[in-house]
Parts: sequence; structure tokens; C-alpha cells
Amino acid sequence: MTIYMDFNEIRSIGLSDIVEGETEFLPLMAGNEEVPLDDADVPEQLPILPLRNTVLFPGVMIPITVGREKSVKLINDAYADTKLIGVVSQIEGAIEEPTFDDLFKTGVMAQVVKVLKMPDDSTTVIIQGRNRISLDAEVQSKPYFIAKVTPLLTDVVVDNDEEFKALMDSIKDMSLKAIKLNPNIPSDAGFAIKNIESPSFLVNFISSNLNSGLEDKQNLLEITDLNERAQTLLGMLSKEIQMLELKNQIQDKVKTDLDKQQRDYFLNQQLKTIQDELGGSPHEQEIIELKKKAKTKKWTKDVKEVFEKELAKLSRMNPMAAEFSIHHNYLETMVDLPWNEFSNDNFNLKKAGKILDDDHYGLDKIKERIIEYLAVLKLKGDMKSPILCFVGPPGVGKTSLGKSIARALNREYVRMALGGLRDEAEIRGHRKTYIGAMPGRIIQSLKKAKKSNPVFVLDEIDKVVGGNVSGDPASALLEVLDPEQNSAFYDNYLEVEYDLSKIMFVATANSLANIHPALRDRMEIIDLSGYLIQEKIEIAKRHLIPKQFGEHGFKKSQLQIKKPILEKLIEDYTAESGVRTLDKHIAKIIRNRAKFIVMEEEFNKELSIDDLRTIMGPPRFQKDKAITNEHAGVVTGLAWTSVGGVILFVEVSLSRGKGLFTMTGSLGDVMKESATVAYKYLRAHAEELDIPQKAFEKWDVHIHIPEGATPKDGPSAGITFFTALVSAFTQRKLKNKIAMTGELTLRSKVLPVGGIKEKILAAKRASIKEIILSSENKKDIHEISEKYIKGLTFHYVDDVMEVVDLALLKSKVKNPIRF
Repeated sequence: MTIYMDFNEIRSIGLSDIVEGETEFLPLMAGNEEVPLDDADVPEQLPILPLRNTVLFPGVMIPITVGREKSVKLINDAYADTKLIGVVSQIEGAIEEPTFDDLFKTGVMAQVVKVLKMPDDSTTVIIQGRNRISLDAEVQSKPYFIAKVTPLLTDVVVDNDEEFKALMDSIKDMSLKAIKLNPNIPSDAGFAIKNIESPSFLVNFISSNLNSGLEDKQNLLEITDLNERAQTLLGMLSKEIQMLELKNQIQDKVKTDLDKQQRDYFLNQQLKTIQDELGGSPHEQEIIELKKKAKTKKWTKDVKEVFEKELAKLSRMNPMAAEFSIHHNYLETMVDLPWNEFSNDNFNLKKAGKILDDDHYGLDKIKERIIEYLAVLKLKGDMKSPILCFVGPPGVGKTSLGKSIARALNREYVRMALGGLRDEAEIRGHRKTYIGAMPGRIIQSLKKAKKSNPVFVLDEIDKVVGGNVSGDPASALLEVLDPEQNSAFYDNYLEVEYDLSKIMFVATANSLANIHPALRDRMEIIDLSGYLIQEKIEIAKRHLIPKQFGEHGFKKSQLQIKKPILEKLIEDYTAESGVRTLDKHIAKIIRNRAKFIVMEEEFNKELSIDDLRTIMGPPRFQKDKAITNEHAGVVTGLAWTSVGGVILFVEVSLSRGKGLFTMTGSLGDVMKESATVAYKYLRAHAEELDIPQKAFEKWDVHIHIPEGATPKDGPSAGITFFTALVSAFTQRKLKNKIAMTGELTLRSKVLPVGGIKEKILAAKRASIKEIILSSENKKDIHEISEKYIKGLTFHYVDDVMEVVDLALLKSKVKNPIRF
């Protein structure tokens, strides 16, 4: 049996005794005096010693314990003779009696340095590798193997090869690193490597001590080219270092985790002792504080039971557990909410009305609705709050009106922006078991308000994004805004019911079209249309100018903006229903004057038209004006847009052709259909209007609505299209300063349309005197304040032929077309 002994075992044998004995021992290292091992004579035949589980390399000395009888005899015979043997590794280390075929065919010729008898009667032999040999043929197998051998080619080392030197340095560095990482390798090995100067011996020495498998080491031995062998060795060293680093990391992590647990336990015990000395832990103090706050809460029996149950659970928890902070935050939220805590309403109706008047000019309908609510609340003492929805174009004061209502009622004000909201959890909250869970924004807002009956503004409710992977926020709002349900609103985080019925919800929107029908049904819709120029002037004088003076540090005596200047500013530089752009322009004027004050330059304290042009530049907008009646086929219509009402002109042009019908002006599908209906009805009833049928066959019709780049749609221009077509085919003049709006059917009926107030405001801005409407729109006129319709004459019609009689004169235009 042949057993490989590691580096530490050499020490136990006593190398000093071996060296002092009578041997032909080649020292492990001898500096520059190293014997050139490859120059030794290699006999033609050598006795072969099989090794298992290890590979001997040239120049390397190793101790082995021999146990097989044939191996002991081989050692004794060789030691008594030439001391030269062949050392070859077994292919399979488990074979006790290997045959010649069980041996690798590449090995090393070795010198027996010393044979020792150990105390346990075993034989240990020190051998040192000399030359690499190849086994050619078996000569005998008994009493031990003898084989014909051939020395393999000598390794060639090229002098002054910088790349090879760098390779050797890398092998040395990585070997030293591997020794440092492996606690099982003695530090002597590092010392030995540093002092090896022979490249071939360095490669062989490291290969012998490499922690690799038998097959890998045998492959290294079989590589003849030293440079190639060194490259292969470098790769194996790199792999071994990675394995050692990974092993050390795992051991360090296990040790660190264990040390941290012991440290935490020790510190917790110390902390507990200190806290006991100081009078209790912070966690106990927090629980006491929660109990103290809970005593002042006006919550229901059910809520109180939930709180006490959760508090008892918190008391039993380990403060270091992750669930402790979750439960603590939940209980903190419960005690911070204003359960049944209400502010006292202001029942002085005159004072409330004055506050509303001071904050906003006009808006009489809304102010009246708030005063009515206060009156009923004072009489009844307890009632569900109304849920109002202000609908109107941007800048008319919808959001700011909510603040005024809160001030008038003496309630807290809360605003929640709903624009772009797409997650249902924003309304209902998350379940508290989730990481980072929190209540919905309704409950969070009440927590900040510290009262359960604030004025709660739901801003831009028409901008809620519904029906996506995160749920439908619009559907979640149904419960919030339903007076029959919101007294028991369920938030997923609280998991108890909360009463929202005392909250006065005020929603704002630019359009009702995008609001969920069920949600729209739960709200009281109040329209906020645009302002007249006179109203904008009053708003600027009462609110906008004083506000901008305050924000810019101005005094009233430093600048005066009179009514004519404000009117010019509104007409030439704004095109909106509200006053947001007007506010920005006033701020720009004040900033311009602030520059003169700071630079101590002269300026006119009373703003003039020339000053306005200098600051604002040329007029940006032209006032809408009704067209003259000098051209046939051009009629003034009224339209509604998101920024208020506007007037538009329907132009009809006739040209000789084949009866083609063309429409231009970025018209939508509904508007195109209205024009088609008007044209088809005119052809069907041409005889009633004295229009020859051949006119439709020989004249092409072109309908255009300026401006061409602005998209337009809707059915309200139906009677305008018809009137323009009749005017074009009859060449009759249109009555001056008249406009119209209404949908036309194929039965000649004129149907009602929306946006009447905005359209009337647009007509007044354009100096229109007469407006034609459907009879069913008469109810809308009655709801409009007298000041808006002063100076206007309304004509209500049911049949489109009535429109022709009202709008067209009997006289024809100059130079009429002859059909």
C-alpha cells in the first residue's frame, strides 16, 4: 500500500536527521546551486513504484508510507543499488493489486533519499523526483514491476522572455494568495515559494501541492512545454482561489450571524436592565400613551372593542418583531382620527353671505344654495350634508369657492386632487398587513383636518382614470358620495366603519361628459359659466389687483389701473371664460412697474393705453364681431367650448360644376352629419323656397367654417347650415346682428342644445342683438340672470322654415348669382 503524506508529516519524520545521515540527498532548495535534474542519465529499464491518490513531479521531495510487500522489496532493492526508481500514479486508487495496464504511462524517475522504519513497523521512504519518463513496455511484474522507459523531452526555458517572467510572477502571487486563504497550508510553504528561482521547479513544486484531483495533476505532468504547463497551472490556481474565497465567505457569514445574535441578545438584556432602573421601556410608555389618548376619543362601542383588542395584542408582542411597528402605526392612526369630533357651524346667515360676497363676485346661485343649506341645518339641527358638483371652464373660481364655503360655514377646509388618479387604494386604502400600508386619502385628510365635518373639495373629479389593473377609483367614490352609504364608509386599512355623512363634499369638473353616470347621479350639479367683461372688470378691481399688490409689495398709491384699461386688457389679451390669464397679465404689469420703482426711474402711476401696449405688446386677440350682410351664404352661429362660448361663421360657396357637396374646416362626424341633413332637407323642399332643382345639379356646394385648424363638432349648427344654404341658393341677405343655434332634423324640427349661457355671453361680446333658439331652450333663458340677457332679443322656433323667415331679408345681395 502506498500512502501520500502531506507537508506537515515531513516535519514529524525529522528532516534534520535525514540530511545529517549518509545519503545522496538533494536539498529541497539550494538557490543558484540547484542540481540540473534533467541532465541525469536515465536507465533503459526501471523498477516501477505505483502511487495512488498523488502525482510526483520532477524536483519535488515527498514522504510516502509503503505497505505492499512488492513495494517494500522494490524500495529496499533500489536503496541498496542505484537508488533510482520509476514512480507512476494508478489510474484507479481503489485497486489494491494493480496491473501494468492500471498505471498511467507518464511518470517520473525518482531517487530514494532515505528509508525509515517507523515505530508501528511501517516503512516510510523519502523520494525526490528527477526526470519525467514514459513507460514503453512491461519487462516483468514479479516480484515488482520493471518497465522499459524513455526520458521525455527536456523543458526549454527562454531567457529574457518578459511574458514568461510575468507569467511566473503571476503564479507566485496567486500561490501566496492561496496559502494565505487556506489555513491548512503551513506558512513555510510561502517562504519556500518566494525563494525558488528555477521556473521549472517553481511550476512543479506548486503543481505538487495544488489542491486538485489526481487527473488534473496527471494532465499537468504530461504537458511537455513549460510555458503551456504554467498557463494551465495559473488557471487551476485561479479556480482554487475562487473556491477558497467562497468557502471563507460562507464561514465568515455564519460566524457573523451568530455573533450578531449573541450581541443583540446581550445588548437587549442590558437595555432591559437599564430601562427597568429608569422606570419602564419606551415601548411600554408608547402603550400607556395610546391608552391615554383613547380615553378622550368619542368612538362607538364597536370601534372601542377593536382598539382594545389590537392594543392587547400589541402589549403581548416582542418590540423587535416586524409586526410590532405595523400594529403600532395602526393604533396611532385610530387615536389620531377625529371620531365624532365636529366644528361648530356659523348660523349667522347674513355674515355667511357677506363672507361669500367678499371672496367672489357674482355666482349668486351657488351662494343662495349654501345659505339655504345653513338655514335648514339651523332649523333641523342635524342633516346630511349636500354633495355639490361645480361644473365650468377653467379659471371661473370653482376650487377657490370651496375655501370660501369653508370660511362661511366656519369649517375646516380639505382639498383632494383627483386628476390622474388611477388606483382604487388611494380612496379605500391598503390592508394593513402589506408593507408600507396606509389609509386612503379620505381618511388621511380627515386626520389632518382633525374634524369630521370639513368642507371637502374633490378637485377635477372628471379627470379620474377608471377601469384599469389597479381597480376603478370612480366606482370607489360611489360609496363616498352617496348620502345613504357614506355614514358607514369602510376603509381597508382601518377595517372599521367611519361616518362621512357630516362632510360637505364639493366636487369640481370642467365637463360632465367624463364623469361616471352613477357618480353624476349622486351629485347636485351647479353650472359655473364664464363671466361678462363687466364682471371680469369688477373681479379684477375687487380681488385680482389687491391680491397682486399684496404679493408684490405694492401700495395702492403707486399704481392705478382704471376700468377702460382693464376692459382693453381683457378684450385684446385674454380669450377665456374665467380670469386666470387676466390675473397673470395683471401680475406682469405690476412687475414691470416694480422695476421702475426699484431703479428709481420715472413712470406714469396711472396706466395708459400706450403703457399697456408697451408692456403687453400688440393685441393678441380680436374681439368677435358679427359679419355684415353684404355676402350671401354667410351666417353667424353660436358654439360652446371648454373655455366658454364663441361665435362661428358658416360660409357656403357655390361654383358651376356637377352638384358636388364638399365640407372643410376640421369638422367632426356629428357636425358633418348636421350639414348633410341641412343640404338634403333643402333639396327636398327647394320648391317652397323658389329654388330650381337644376341649381343642385349644375352647381357645386362648398361649406367651410373658419378657423380651419381648430377642430369642431356637435349638432348645434344644424339650423345655421340650413340658413346659410338657403341664403346661398336664393342670394337673399341675412338680417344684421343676428345669430342662431339649434339642431335640425329631417322633419324640419328644431331641437334644443346645451351651453346656452356661454353662447349668450359670446353673442354679447360680439354685439349680437337677436338670437334664434329652439322653443325648448326657453326654460334655460329663464334660469339666466337678467343682466346677462339685457339688450338681447330671443326668437323661439319649432320649425326650420321659421328660422328662414326670421333670419333672411326679402332683398338680395349686390350682383347675385343667376341660376
